[in-house]
Amino acid sequence: MSRKLLEIRGLRVSFGHAEVLHGISLDMNAGSIVTVIGANGAGKTTLLNAVMGVVPSTGTILYDGAPTPPSVEARVAAGMCLVPERRELFGTMSVEDNMELGGFLRSAAERAETLASLYERFPRLAERRRQMAGTLSGGERQMLALARALMSRPRLLLLDEPSLGLAPKIVTEILAIVSELRATGVSILLVEQNARAALEIADEGHLVELGEIRQSGPAAELASDPALVESYLGSN
Repeated sequence: MSRKLLEIRGLRVSFGHAEVLHGISLDMNAGSIVTVIGANGAGKTTLLNAVMGVVPSTGTILYDGAPTPPSVEARVAAGMCLVPERRELFGTMSVEDNMELGGFLRSAAERAETLASLYERFPRLAERRRQMAGTLSGGERQMLALARALMSRPRLLLLDEPSLGLAPKIVTEILAIVSELRATGVSILLVEQNARAALEIADEGHLVELGEIRQSGPAAELASDPALVESYLGSN
């Protein structure tokens, strides 16, 4: 039986008097990719930010069977890491310096070991290790954002729109990398507007509309659902 890594019950988030998430509940098994799909403004990014503790929320979030730590820093230390939609790289710092920042909680020996392994996984970053992050292409910036997150050796990776603004060929490459990460033991909660691409690599999927989960199930079933195909996936 698979172990539940993340359990969310009745999650609500409000900004001022406006409630954005209305009682979201979902489970995530360790070693899986779960995707949350939906239109812009559905509440997908807010869900990730709430799980990471970036925005206040009510309800219950259990991480590996225990309540999530109170601060973002404590959640990072516990093995959670968020790659935000805007990537938030330091453009005037080198690729390697950006990556080093991701491992700030690790020892120097752990950082060196992880850096070496990530350069093997991302050879393009190894080639550009001394280059300023702001001069990278869109795909390279997304690779750097992923690599910086992996420097913390996360158990749960929260990915917000990793395909945003990228050419189709690069989207395929980035999502292939995301899929490969699952084999290394990283669990991934993936928010993605490119529903078809996300469902192709995910184990489970949840469709969010107006702050509520409208549909859930195995990713393959959602990808073949006629109503969802018509509304979100389009034709091949």
